[in-house]
Amino acid sequence: MQQRTLVIGGIIAAIALIILANALYIVPVDKQAIVIRVGSAQYTVNASEKSELPNYGAGLHLKIPLVDDVRFYEKRNLGYDLDAAEVIAADQQRLNVDAIARWRIKNPLQYFRAAGGNGEQQLGLRFTAALRGELGKVSQPDIIAGQRATLMQRVRTALQAQMNTLGIEIIDVRIRQADLPEANSQRVYDRMKSQLQQKISQYNAEGEGLFASITAEADAQARVIVAEAEQKAQVLEGEGDAERNRIFAAAYGKDAEFFAFYRSLLAYENSIKAGTPFVLSPDSEFFKYMRGSTPR
Repeated sequence: MQQRTLVIGGIIAAIALIILANALYIVPVDKQAIVIRVGSAQYTVNASEKSELPNYGAGLHLKIPLVDDVRFYEKRNLGYDLDAAEVIAADQQRLNVDAIARWRIKNPLQYFRAAGGNGEQQLGLRFTAALRGELGKVSQPDIIAGQRATLMQRVRTALQAQMNTLGIEIIDVRIRQADLPEANSQRVYDRMKSQLQQKISQYNAEGEGLFASITAEADAQARVIVAEAEQKAQVLEGEGDAERNRIFAAAYGKDAEFFAFYRSLLAYENSIKAGTPFVLSPDSEFFKYMRGSTPR
């Protein structure tokens, strides 16, 4: 009898422990929770934003065993990595865009009621729609590099407008990569190569034209300088000849006989070379200063 009583007491104690364990729950500071009773939310615990239901702080709490259900949600910022989505830009160019969003559950009660158990799925669908809607308003170069920061702000604003009904706050949106589809890469590469070749040809033509212009101008300046130098040389040569003639005329006026003798010596020096034969009359005036040995 006593043994039977102990067994029954042990069973009752175990059931009591199970019920007590099922009645207790802990909500950490980095979590928020909703207590649901028969499909209806009763109150929130450690919620980020107040709602029409009572809200209690984090820690140890009681609930009705086997009746109340506790739904836990993250209170920290979360990341959503969007699968690569194909986007058509305003210039009809296709891009594969890989983006990421930072978000958090701002109102757990609204998130529970509106999103149910597929909040992230709805976030992904609306994220894709907002991304395509905003990026479709600008051209491909602006998406790749030109207006990346401005576009991300616009996508975040558009996505936030769609997520307000889900109790979600969008903290940040970033495009990690924007690439051309593989089918278009070769065509774009060929077009870029052709454009670069055109620029190279244009630069070469401009360089050759500039070279020809500079060369022609330099040649013209050289001709002017040479002409001026030749003119100056002729002037100086004329002045030198005039001065020489003046000196000769002055010398000739002082001693005509000596001047004639000097001119004959210059003629001998310029005309008589080794092995040069001369055919002259013996009484030629050319050698008149060589006929006598007695100086005058």
